[in-house]
Amino acid sequence: MNIRNYNIYFNTHTISGIIICALLYIIFFAGSFSFFKHEIRAWQHGVSYEANKDAEKDFDFLLDSLRQTHDLKGRDITFYLQPHSLGASVNMSVSKDTTVTKPQQAPPEGQRPGRRGGDATFFYYDFHQEKASTYAESYDMGEFLYRLHFLAQLNQVPINIGAPFGYALAGLVSFLFLFALITGLLLHWDKIVSNFFVFRPWSKWKTVWTDMHTALGVIGFPFQFIFALTGIILIVNWVLVTPLSKYLYDGKQQELYQDLGFSDGTTYEYLYKPIDQDFSMQPYLAELEQKWEGAEFSRIFIKNYGDESMHLIVHAKPNPKLNFSGEGKAVYRIQDNMLVYEKDPHTASSYKDKVSSIIYHLHFGDFGGYPVKITFFILGIMGCMVIISGILIWLVARDKKNVPKHKRVFNFWASNVFIAICLTMLPVTALTFIAVKVYPEVNQAFIYSVYFYSWLALSVFYVIRRNLRATNMETLLSGAILGLCIPVVNGLYGGNWIWKTFATGETDILFFDLLWIAISVVAIIAFLKIQRDGAKRKGFNR
Repeated sequence: MNIRNYNIYFNTHTISGIIICALLYIIFFAGSFSFFKHEIRAWQHGVSYEANKDAEKDFDFLLDSLRQTHDLKGRDITFYLQPHSLGASVNMSVSKDTTVTKPQQAPPEGQRPGRRGGDATFFYYDFHQEKASTYAESYDMGEFLYRLHFLAQLNQVPINIGAPFGYALAGLVSFLFLFALITGLLLHWDKIVSNFFVFRPWSKWKTVWTDMHTALGVIGFPFQFIFALTGIILIVNWVLVTPLSKYLYDGKQQELYQDLGFSDGTTYEYLYKPIDQDFSMQPYLAELEQKWEGAEFSRIFIKNYGDESMHLIVHAKPNPKLNFSGEGKAVYRIQDNMLVYEKDPHTASSYKDKVSSIIYHLHFGDFGGYPVKITFFILGIMGCMVIISGILIWLVARDKKNVPKHKRVFNFWASNVFIAICLTMLPVTALTFIAVKVYPEVNQAFIYSVYFYSWLALSVFYVIRRNLRATNMETLLSGAILGLCIPVVNGLYGGNWIWKTFATGETDILFFDLLWIAISVVAIIAFLKIQRDGAKRKGFNR
């Protein structure tokens, strides 16, 4: 490689990497835990999906409960069903019937108001406990880490850039990460085979970090490339949607999303003719379960409840083992119980189905059970190690006598801040998992307070301390100790001891306890190795 190309790749890789390193670490760390979002929910609430997945979801009981508190006539009701979950998010619109009184009232604290005002409502319903709660009340650590991995919490920042600030920032990080990946591969292309097999753990620290950065970077490149690309598509799809909707749909984005199949905005004219029958969802759902064996319902829509124009629309996702890219849809006209449209999830796959399914499955790792999830988790944590080693390489390369002192001071403080923010995520995450199990009433505000305040306090402490080696060792040790406490706390406060969850088949809860034990053991081994090496050679201190 000629020197000009080398310098271009090197500078592009270094600059793009160092700009996004802290945010990218947050995305990788939180995203790695997000592969186990449903296990986290089961663990936190102490209710196993695996042990209760055969229990029937009684939608009729839920509708009966809603009829006790709301006049459902003329409403559209939507159920959003998450995979591997015992609950559903429910969105209920205002009535289309102008004869129905629509009270103007503020929603309960923590609940989102209806988009059209009135008594429209949104809530989460747990079929196992037969309990409704607001979004804030049902918020858990799985949802928190999942949303943190695309920086959704930053959407509250009052910066208007035409899109939510957190999403836009995560999209920008994904773009820059893609540049860093490609330029990093080109940078090492000539020696990619020889460097891949070189690892010198007993050399000076810069050599260790360089070997780690190169080897893990090459191993994880396909995984990281897939995540950067699919992340860009999932997070910043508005970049593509905006011009398409503007020039092809006269600015009507909802119509574009409907044609693409991402939303079901189908409307039916309200006839003001009450339907002369009691409505029950279960027979329709039972029929589809039998027809689409192996598929899982994802969204259910009730249009114009109680009117002759009432329709039931059911969307379903197939088991990836049976059909990797299908999506099912059935439309029932309730007045005469007629199935007016059906798309089998196991046999019918459009081009859009194939593309969107590949993107979603590759990004979320939900197509191969625990082997794929564990592999993706390990590769995600490897990405975190690549980021940390990259920061240290960048610092050491610029910590030379020929570099002006003010630049060396700046470089150290930048690295010190980045390392403190990144490495404290391990003990903070473990601490928050303990807190949500110990505290009796957990909601969104509680999780935010515990996680962000403890993260801020620890980060400031290690920034002020100015000792990178101590930051590394102490966050590993504290994270390991807190991580080992997680299964104990689960047993003491939830009664879900490891031997109990194993005996009762609550594999999702059991797995999460075992995951933290494995993480803690690895962290202790790393701590002991760093401590032992520190006695043999000079550590990196300031």
